[in-house]
Amino acid sequence: MTMSSSKKLVFYLLLTVSALLLFAPAIVAFLMSFMSSQDILTGKILPETWTLDNYIKAFERFPLFGYLMNSFIVSLFITLGQLLLSSMAAYAFVFLEFKGRDTLFFIFIATMMIPFEASIIPNFQTIRGLDLLNTYTGLSLPFFAVAFGTFLLRQHFKQIPKELKEASEITGMGDVKFYLTVVLPVAKTSLVTLGVYGFLTSWNMYLWPLLSTTDDTVRTVQIGLKQLQSQEQLNEWGVIMAGGLIVVLPTLILLFLGQKKLQKGLTEGAIK
Repeated sequence: MTMSSSKKLVFYLLLTVSALLLFAPAIVAFLMSFMSSQDILTGKILPETWTLDNYIKAFERFPLFGYLMNSFIVSLFITLGQLLLSSMAAYAFVFLEFKGRDTLFFIFIATMMIPFEASIIPNFQTIRGLDLLNTYTGLSLPFFAVAFGTFLLRQHFKQIPKELKEASEITGMGDVKFYLTVVLPVAKTSLVTLGVYGFLTSWNMYLWPLLSTTDDTVRTVQIGLKQLQSQEQLNEWGVIMAGGLIVVLPTLILLFLGQKKLQKGLTEGAIK
């Protein structure tokens, strides 16, 4: 065996071990979701009989389907809002000439260093003042403006030749038409990347939906999943794990479907 083959073998061995360590919690959750409570309490590794009872109980214990729909609606609203506002802001920072444009952009990007927890009280006061608590709008509105999305799309828009913009002005094409017919089609990859990223981030939100909702009819699935746990009696971990797998399944499907676009968009954004 050559030295190159030995290095490659060690490399793949380390990758395999790392993958097993990372996926171990997911594998354990998957196995526990098919176990009975007795199997879990006795510490068995594999279920004696594979059953879907835990998944049935997860839907029976709380309105899981309703929570999933709430999460989908909120995540969709946030994704569309981020795509619209980020693309328009990126267009302004690239194609519109105004005094202090670059300075304003750097200040805007600097907000990425501010954790969301630091702005959660002003956001809550604003949403409460607008009487938007327990609404889809209140759950979505604070996340429409995102500095990362503007930065990502600006880097892509900068690759569009300025001569193309000048030619469009000569032909009488306005900013709106140029934005819709030229800029957005060219930036399709980055838009898909931002859309997948925004949807996944929104789907996994917990703190903001917990603070801004008290009505189960608009609460998201992350809050509903917490209701499966009880402090007064013994938790049925098989049901909890089944609920967790149901919650994570849509994000896994979206991630696998958009993986190539996501990698391509982030790579292009980093290079540009």
